[in-house]
Amino acid sequence: MILTTDYHTHTVYSHGKGKIIDNALAAKEAGVKTICITDHGFSHPAYGMRRRKLDKMRNECNLAKQETGVNVLLGIESNLLGVSGKTDVKISDYDKLDVFLAGIHRFILYDTLGEWFTLLGANFLTRLFKKEPSKELIKRTTKVYINAIKNNPIDILTHPGYLVFADAEEVAKCCRDYGTLFEINSRKSHLSDDDWVKVINTGVDFVVNSDAHAPKNIGQIDYAKSLIERLEIPLDRIKNINGKTPEKLRFAEFKKGF
Repeated sequence: MILTTDYHTHTVYSHGKGKIIDNALAAKEAGVKTICITDHGFSHPAYGMRRRKLDKMRNECNLAKQETGVNVLLGIESNLLGVSGKTDVKISDYDKLDVFLAGIHRFILYDTLGEWFTLLGANFLTRLFKKEPSKELIKRTTKVYINAIKNNPIDILTHPGYLVFADAEEVAKCCRDYGTLFEINSRKSHLSDDDWVKVINTGVDFVVNSDAHAPKNIGQIDYAKSLIERLEIPLDRIKNINGKTPEKLRFAEFKKGF
């Protein structure tokens, strides 16, 4: 199993260790045809992307493609910011991006302290004290994911369930219905096997990504591979392996009519 496209890679523009050209060179070495530079979203105060650098990043993507022959796309791994489904990508950013990923992360700036507690804080405290998550917490966090998918043209939902308690089955159904791909992340364990089985049974489509934070990890999917084999995830529903690419990506389709 080899990635056709690694949709989730990081560089020094957030808290990755390599430059864009380093990721492209590593992709070429690994036999990956396309990579996406999806650094962390703008609401990360310490290591998020900066809008003023998007043009520079685009130029470096183009130069890396010319030098290596690897298709280098510019995207973002945006942050989910509340129950409304808001992300830190604005409509005015759309023209400068090729791919739109979104997920839940630590250490980001929310609009209000209440929004932080509602989404991340309550989940954090539940995990910290090893409490059983309440039905209300699961319902609220699930709503964050679902509203984000419904209200934004997200291509890929990254590591669903990481750091939070949510109904993975309901999230996967929403991804299926809106055309957002469900990520199998090879860097983070983000769902239990029982949850994965429920997700698989929804019929949602997947992508496998390295979530590489260093060039040497581009295209490396050993953890995901073992999960796929153990749970017998249908390979025909993984849309970025063995020469396959998704029939269409939601963000690009949205921009055609925008």
